[in-house]
Amino acid sequence: MDQSVAVWLVLAAAVIAANLPYFNERVLLVGPRQAPKSVWWRLLELALMAVLTFALGSALEGRIGQRHAQGWEFYAAAACLFITLGFPGFVWRYLRRGRG
Repeated sequence: MDQSVAVWLVLAAAVIAANLPYFNERVLLVGPRQAPKSVWWRLLELALMAVLTFALGSALEGRIGQRHAQGWEFYAAAACLFITLGFPGFVWRYLRRGRG
């Protein structure tokens, strides 16, 4: 796999994963359906999706070549980027459609 393909794959997965908690009413995406899922479940799912996306990126980086050690700055910036990528779902869920 080429490096640019891996980067685009991780970015596409991050966009989808960051918006899934807002477009799905199931608990942890596979559990029972709740009509108004609480904000705390959505935040937990968002954190879980971020960890899974980071793991995918790490696995692809290890498959392409040697993994580079990352400091806390990388993870802080990546978490901010992940939250920013989830903004369209947040707008759709809470600002456009309202709470109910």
